[in-house]
Amino acid sequence: MILMGKDKPVYTPFLDTGDHVIVVNADKVRLTGNKEEQKIYRRHSGYPGGLREESARKVRATRPVRIIEEAIQGMLPKTKLGKQMYRKLNVYAGPKHPHQAQKPVEMTVASR
Repeated sequence: MILMGKDKPVYTPFLDTGDHVIVVNADKVRLTGNKEEQKIYRRHSGYPGGLREESARKVRATRPVRIIEEAIQGMLPKTKLGKQMYRKLNVYAGPKHPHQAQKPVEMTVASR
């Protein structure tokens, strides 16, 4: 909602009124149920037979940022505007990020 700008009174569906978002500690995200073994992340090289599949457990071990990025990208519109909104997302595996000069405001998410 923050990337899209839906939390602002000036929200317009066809304009990018959202803010930049920095997500830290992506490696600490938990998946519920059996998603660690059953969820499959797919990518294709573009060549015949180039489909690569990895389980969520393997993706978490190699690139934990990808889990968050693909989840958020799936929530955005599948248009040029959605791609523009996605570019304002920065995800980091650990607690450190290089955006301190922009003075980010911390938002907490309720954990369950």
